Amino acid sequence: MKTLSLKLDDSIFTETEQVVHRLKKTRNRYINEALLFYNRLQRKRILSKKLEFESKLVQEESMKILTEFENIDEYDN
Repeated sequence: MKTLSLKLDDSIFTETEQVVHRLKKTRNRYINEALLFYNRLQRKRILSKKLEFESKLVQEESMKILTEFENIDEYDN
């Protein structure tokens, strides 16, 4: 486990202390869980942006292929 020195805004520290007291958790455990949650959230956001970017890269080609498939249906009738 790594040791970390952390400076918090007074208001964040006060609120955190109130929450950990009510949850009956240690401050360390609470901050670890909070960072785990936030890291997962950020990974999802990063993946979402990457997928959006890559979708835009193939959008034009996908539309061309879709048009070709639509034209194939016209020939079958």
